[in-house]
Amino acid sequence: MLPVLRLAERCGLSRLVAEKVKLTGARNGAGAAADAKVTSIVGGMAAGADTIDDLHVLRHGAMPAVFAGARAPSTLGTFLRAFTHGHALQLHAVHRRFLAALAAHTPLLPGSDELAFIDVDSTHKRVYGRAKQGAGYGRFKGIRTLHPLLATVCTPQSRPVIAGVRMRRGKAADSRGAPKFVSEALATAREAGCTGTRILRADSQFYNAGVIAACRRAGAHFSITTGMNPSIKRAVLGIPNDAWQHISYPTAVPDPATGELISDAEVAEIPQYTAFASRKKSDQVTARLIVRRVRDLAKPAVVGEQGELFPVWRYHPFFTDQPAATLQAEREHRHHAVVEQVIADSKAGALAHLPSGNFHANAAWLTLWAMTYNLLRATGSLTSAFHAKATTATLRTHLVQVPARIARSARRITLHLPHNWPWQHAWTHLFDTVHGPPG
Repeated sequence: MLPVLRLAERCGLSRLVAEKVKLTGARNGAGAAADAKVTSIVGGMAAGADTIDDLHVLRHGAMPAVFAGARAPSTLGTFLRAFTHGHALQLHAVHRRFLAALAAHTPLLPGSDELAFIDVDSTHKRVYGRAKQGAGYGRFKGIRTLHPLLATVCTPQSRPVIAGVRMRRGKAADSRGAPKFVSEALATAREAGCTGTRILRADSQFYNAGVIAACRRAGAHFSITTGMNPSIKRAVLGIPNDAWQHISYPTAVPDPATGELISDAEVAEIPQYTAFASRKKSDQVTARLIVRRVRDLAKPAVVGEQGELFPVWRYHPFFTDQPAATLQAEREHRHHAVVEQVIADSKAGALAHLPSGNFHANAAWLTLWAMTYNLLRATGSLTSAFHAKATTATLRTHLVQVPARIARSARRITLHLPHNWPWQHAWTHLFDTVHGPPG
């Protein structure tokens, strides 16, 4: 835990919170010492807390001897419930600048000056309390959820980090607020050092003129799944048979529609396809339509003794203006699924719960989780090549939840770590890296 919070200190987390987050007018002094309270929450999340009560982890045993100023869970809960929408936006500003500082101090996004991918997706987080603000029945029948939106940024050499998050009510449409959110995510990626080619990847729910216009205003490319609407279906069925290129996957890939594993497919491209043709001319976009097709395994080629008259295919088109060759563009677009790893990681960590009944408290919790996730990713990138791509659960086990005995001598604190700790060298390397030589 010690090197993780030292890295947060070196990247200016407390300073940024003190400058940006102003909970003026909060009752009972809830807005006082926001920097100490945010650091306490981030430290607790890094240690594995997924509820407000679990934030007590920084105050047990001899922890106060090393981490001074950790606030009690009741104090932190009052602090979170004091947030409003405007205060949540202040916390987003801290998140953006903190990510930029982490990228400047650590090899968080190697190669970002050449190529970076920004992935946008939404997820439903199940909740149970009827009084939880914003919860509602959305896509999943009979399941009450909140509906966060998140954006990640990664390079071909790195694991994704979180560029932005937004809490939304459970009934919100997938693309609600997407154009503005995409603009902010692209700007955050640039602040984090992504000065080369930026490509936004998204699923079909984000296929709309507003999202593509936001990409073009930001000088970024887009690669967005389209679905099979009538216009695209006509274009796909017009592709000649000799235009399809056969590809084989090195490992089986799950079909996004059926979940079946497929090991081969065919790809073709329509170089000039005009999307949103029914809208006004300024909203129309002409770019590449790349289509992948696979055999429909639900309809076998032979039934009994009767063979098929013609093959039945499932089509997966996406709309893009990125400059890569067809097969490379298709391969890079499929890698958009990496955002699901972040979502799974989050629900195995601090987002196992959205702990408050207050909507804005949960929005603040979501943003603080994003900051913690990025901090752990930066910690791993400083440690080793293995830890740079490990999950946050692994980082927590190897680098955070390390038992130690505290000894005092001559007004100094000494940590006695366990002998034969399997990740001793990794932890020591991280500790030496984030602790500069004495002045």
